Amino acid sequence: MRCPFCQHNDSRVLDSRTSDGDSVVRRRRECPECSRRFTTYERPGEVRVFVIKKDGRREPFDRDKLVLGMTKACEKRPISREKIEQSGDAVARQVRDQLAEEVSSREIGILVMDSLREMDEVAYVRFASVYKDFRDADSFLKEIESLVRKSPGAAVGDGRAQTELFDSQD
Repeated sequence: MRCPFCQHNDSRVLDSRTSDGDSVVRRRRECPECSRRFTTYERPGEVRVFVIKKDGRREPFDRDKLVLGMTKACEKRPISREKIEQSGDAVARQVRDQLAEEVSSREIGILVMDSLREMDEVAYVRFASVYKDFRDADSFLKEIESLVRKSPGAAVGDGRAQTELFDSQD
């Protein structure tokens, strides 16, 4: 493995671990030339899946692009990079498990939104606002109201929380 720092053609493996249900091998490496350490991830080669975009274009499915979108939605939120990576791996696995050569960007967007909804509601709303292309504040509010209705123990607009608030002031 080539060192990303000095470009030396060799490195030694210090530690190997599996992750993501044993489908990814994480290797900690050290360059004998510059002594710097770095991490590599090995994933098995996979069947090529193409994404059909809204405008009809086709492009290869890119897990990294998916994770980048999730990372942008999770910016400044208390979500670890590892959690985002795991979630991205799970969505990529779902896409590939469909065993289809083509999948619509709409289907991928729904999988990402479902994953983000479980991780962080703010990240979900951020992603949904771009994905669903909200045109005005009303459509944004409708999405938030829908999210609140689906949340267990919803505190906004469910009647119970308002009653509990007034009862606790007595």
